[in-house]
Amino acid sequence: MTTRRHALRAALALAAGLAATGVPIVQAQDAAKSDYPKQVIKLVVPTPPGGMADLLGRVIAQKIQENTKATVIVENKTGAAGLIAADMVAKSPPDGYTIFLTYHATASILHLITAKMSYDPVKDFVPITYVAIAPNVLIINPDIPAKTVQELVAYGKANPGKLSYASQGKGTTGHLGGEMFAQATGLQLTHVPYRGAAPALQDVIGGQVSMMFDIVPLAREHVKSGKVRALAVTSPERVGALPDVPTTTEAGIPQVQGGAWWGLVAPAGTPKPIVDWLNAETRKAFDSKEVRDRLTEQGLTFFLGSPEQLAEHQKKETERWGAVIEKAGIKPE
Repeated sequence: MTTRRHALRAALALAAGLAATGVPIVQAQDAAKSDYPKQVIKLVVPTPPGGMADLLGRVIAQKIQENTKATVIVENKTGAAGLIAADMVAKSPPDGYTIFLTYHATASILHLITAKMSYDPVKDFVPITYVAIAPNVLIINPDIPAKTVQELVAYGKANPGKLSYASQGKGTTGHLGGEMFAQATGLQLTHVPYRGAAPALQDVIGGQVSMMFDIVPLAREHVKSGKVRALAVTSPERVGALPDVPTTTEAGIPQVQGGAWWGLVAPAGTPKPIVDWLNAETRKAFDSKEVRDRLTEQGLTFFLGSPEQLAEHQKKETERWGAVIEKAGIKPE
């Protein structure tokens, strides 16, 4: 009995001390008792193996394993542009063992053009960190007589209805980037949607379509080989992968911005100590200069900030693309 009384007094003293320092008692107890991770962490990627999201997901998984000895596996769950993967994670237990590499579509675009959504991109997830962005680059078929954005606009206005642009599909940044470009310049552009970036790019190279907005990592080798001509990157600063290509601001259309981006999230309700652990370990995953340099050379820019910074970025992206969608009259389907 005496031992139990001593234990109770000690617990009450600890609770009082935590309250006095302003540390939430439940949070402190969770952090103290947590032995997370004690089982396999599943990192869900909404795209097939081999793509940029898959590459980022595997870097995160590998480096967390190396740095902490935790077991992290990548599960590629494709379908419906990421909606299936997002819905699965949203409905998973909020215990930190199922996390999601969300991206621009699942976080900021699809809910604006999809009539029946099975998840809420804000309410159903808790942000962990904003990982990286790959800006778009405006590329054209070399037979188009334009070497600058101004020349392309002049050509398009002199030949109304002649310019077309390919996209990776409805609701992609290639699609909405083209709409944004048309709204900024007053050009008449015919949208030609494809099922993915590869066939769209091939038809731009072949001349069946005039132009497209593709992400820098996928377009850069074709730009360097001369198969397509790059006119501008949709980022505030030039990118190291295409240092000679001006920004859209330099090209006179500063409002044309955006690209593909990726962030790490978990189901809503995941405890803060677990979110903080995942945030710290994901940021450490890209500490390696070799890893960061290799990915930066491909056209990625890294952020790896706080959960709040990811939430703010997601909000701004939703507002950006929402304005384009509304002006273009794109209706949910």
